[in-house]
Amino acid sequence: MRLTVDGSDVYAYTASRRFDPSRRTIVFVHGAANDHSVWTLQSRYFAHHGANIVAVDLPAHGRSGGAPLASVEAIADWLVAVLDAAGIERATLVGHSLGALAALECAARQPARVAKLALLGPAAPMSVSDVLLDAAERNDHVAYELITGWSYSPGRQLGGNPVPGMWMTGNALRLMERLRPGVLSCDLVACNVYANAPAAAAVVRCPTLLVLALRDIMAPVRNAQGIIDALADARVVKLADTGHAIMAEQPDAVLDALRTFV
Repeated sequence: MRLTVDGSDVYAYTASRRFDPSRRTIVFVHGAANDHSVWTLQSRYFAHHGANIVAVDLPAHGRSGGAPLASVEAIADWLVAVLDAAGIERATLVGHSLGALAALECAARQPARVAKLALLGPAAPMSVSDVLLDAAERNDHVAYELITGWSYSPGRQLGGNPVPGMWMTGNALRLMERLRPGVLSCDLVACNVYANAPAAAAVVRCPTLLVLALRDIMAPVRNAQGIIDALADARVVKLADTGHAIMAEQPDAVLDALRTFV
């Protein structure tokens, strides 16, 4: 599905299903340096079980045009503009990493527009190391290599893809290599400077699911506790032997958590 948001072309994956505003809608929001494809299993499942799926490509990511958004707050406001452009009154938001922070901020700013909220790999703060920030600012390929190495648990760096012949970390690296110069740096800075997660969580009243990975070194589980404590209605699922790339490492477990919640 193609939308025009703030004067720019936006791509949203619908799992090849006709969009019908009268049905319940689930909006999937990817994290830094990713696009809609990281939600393939989860989005296709819900699309084939009666829901509208809007798996967006953030501006300057994937098939979307425009410039990358410089803050979590700007992405949150952009998500509301996406809902408006698609004619969606209310939706469930599902976000990962940077997308989780943006979904949280969106739910705090526009409570009437968010029915449920699912946060995968959130953290407060979501600090980014200086070496990674510096490499991304230089558009140095080492930034992609660092993210790939830090996003997967040790076992998945050796193999473990449930699809035979597919290389989990290689796929992740290739996805990031498609980015335009400057996009990764913008994403990482937005994560690093965002400080409003606990305050946003404190005003969210819709049911909220958190899916946390126990081997996550990009967004450690302990850094999600401030969000959990502030939420009025939090349900927590913890996945063992899993790093920050939750949907890649444990696609079925993520789907099961979302199915139960949504």
